[in-house]
Amino acid sequence: MIRRGHRAGFSCLARAKINLALHITGRREDGYHLLDSFTIFAETGDRLRLQAAESSSFTVSGPFGPALAGGGPADSNLVLRAIAALHKASGKSLRPFAVHLEKNLPVASGIGGGSADAAAALRLALEASGIDLSPSMLHSIAMELGADVPVCLAGRPARMSGIGEILAPLPPLPRIGLVLVNPGVAVSTPAVFRALEVRDNPPLPALPEAFSRREDLICWLEGTRNDMQPAAIALSPVVADVLAALEAHPAAEFSRMSGSGATCFALCAPKAAQELAQDLRARHPGWWVEASEVSGG
Repeated sequence: MIRRGHRAGFSCLARAKINLALHITGRREDGYHLLDSFTIFAETGDRLRLQAAESSSFTVSGPFGPALAGGGPADSNLVLRAIAALHKASGKSLRPFAVHLEKNLPVASGIGGGSADAAAALRLALEASGIDLSPSMLHSIAMELGADVPVCLAGRPARMSGIGEILAPLPPLPRIGLVLVNPGVAVSTPAVFRALEVRDNPPLPALPEAFSRREDLICWLEGTRNDMQPAAIALSPVVADVLAALEAHPAAEFSRMSGSGATCFALCAPKAAQELAQDLRARHPGWWVEASEVSGG
């Protein structure tokens, strides 16, 4: 949801993207991997703010802001690339914006933080500039920015396929507690892809018309996988430690790694999420732990 501030500014939450299931189903000749993923969003994420200004600027704060400082040239940042791509596609001159990113999500952590930030930048810049682009053009811009940006731009639970460009709505989901855990290590997505031993796995099983209960979703997920998880564990064994900690907790009903890692998640009863998160923080003070819920859009 875009919020308009008292000084003609705009802000929105760039919600964390979670792959509850991720099957790698093939590889194209150009090297891009094909996937089939059950993707949802958490009610937690980065916060992006955009405000008209005399000159363009980009600032970062938040607990993971320092991880972006000195991380390369400014035009390599997905937020700035998204605004530049919108400017190019529209053929119009955009007014200068002061852009501020509150970086609350770990960097390179398998929960789509950068992609969510880029999608938020597209939404805010469109709203602030009044530019009207077709959905197909916006989808193309998002896809050029990254394979996860289209689903983040849509902002709703979706089944992702192809290389991320094909989106289909998921059945209605029940209310679910969600706990995210990152052990403080960055995992390289290209390195995980290179470490895959099998790249032609079966797609997701058939989906029901609806998941009436949390138990129904968990039962369905037990017949799925994250095909990147074994490779990520081989590269970063601490991922296995996170999964073991989640699986050992009585409140965690289902756990798995998201994306290419290293962030893992646990599904639980909504009322149990805070307690589960607090216990994990107490036992592993060096880990990033966040309690949330699955967002329906």
